[in-house]
Amino acid sequence: MPTQTRTRFPAPIMLVLAAATGVFLSLPAHATLGGAAESVERDRVQIKAVTRVQAGPGYTVHAMTAPSGTAIREYAGSDGKVFAVTWSGPAMPNLRQLLGNYFSTYTTDPAAKRSGHAHRQLDRPELVVHSRGRQRSFSGKAYVPSMIPTGVAIDELQ
Repeated sequence: MPTQTRTRFPAPIMLVLAAATGVFLSLPAHATLGGAAESVERDRVQIKAVTRVQAGPGYTVHAMTAPSGTAIREYAGSDGKVFAVTWSGPAMPNLRQLLGNYFSTYTTDPAAKRSGHAHRQLDRPELVVHSRGRQRSFSGKAYVPSMIPTGVAIDELQ
C-alpha cells in the first residue's frame, strides 16, 4: 500500500497565502454606488438575480430581479461608475450592499429625515437617498449628484 506524503509549505509562504486570501475576501463583492460597473456580475451572483443590460442616453442600466421579486437597477455612466441605484418590490434590498461606502452616511447623518417606520430621506450635496415602504411594497432611489452624467434627469430613473 503506497504511503501518502504531505507537502508542507515554508512558514513565509503560508503567511503570504494567508494575507492574499484575507485581501481577496475583504474585496467588495458587489457593485455599489460610486463603484465600478464591472462588479455588477458579482452583485447578481450574490443576490441570485436575473440580470439584463440596457443602454440609455449617456448611461447603461444593469437591471436585476432578485428571487424575492424585488427589481434593482444600477445606473452606470460612460465612465463605468455607478451613479445611481433604484429598487422596488415586495422585499427591501440590502442597502449596505447597494450603497457601499455611502451606507454609513445614510444611516448616521443627523440631517436624514425619518417619517414613519419605513420612510427615510437624505438630501445632501454628496448623496441623495429616498427610501420608503410598507409590508410587501418597498421602493427607493439613491444617487450621487456630482456623478450624474450631463443630460440625464434623475427623475427619469426608475
